[in-house]
Amino acid sequence: QVQLVESGGGLVQAGGSLRLSCAASGRTFSSYAMGWFRQAPGKEREFVAGIRWSGTSTYYSDSVKGRFTISVSRDNAKNTVYLQIDSLKPEDTAVYYCGASARLLAYSVSHYTRRELYDYWGQGTQVTVSS
Repeated sequence: QVQLVESGGGLVQAGGSLRLSCAASGRTFSSYAMGWFRQAPGKEREFVAGIRWSGTSTYYSDSVKGRFTISVSRDNAKNTVYLQIDSLKPEDTAVYYCGASARLLAYSVSHYTRRELYDYWGQGTQVTVSS
């Protein structure tokens, strides 16, 4: 059974940094693409960053490019996807979700934004940025 468990969220002041983690288990993810999305109150879930499990082929939304960095780690068999968030802004406040997709490997990286192509989701982690 696939499980994605996010952690690392919290309350931080504007200008600060956070590193979110998504621990993936339940299968071999080498043939998956991973994505981070976020959902603010009253808004749709939106894409922020994606990566192939090999660590290549990253893609970011324009709103976070230059401030967010997605990466993967396979150290000690702990399959983890990270999202480093720097220069946090109040508008980054949202629940952040990790998603996994086997189908996305058949598409170019610009398709990482397509929520309907993700097969698995985590429960989310709250990020709140105070001004």
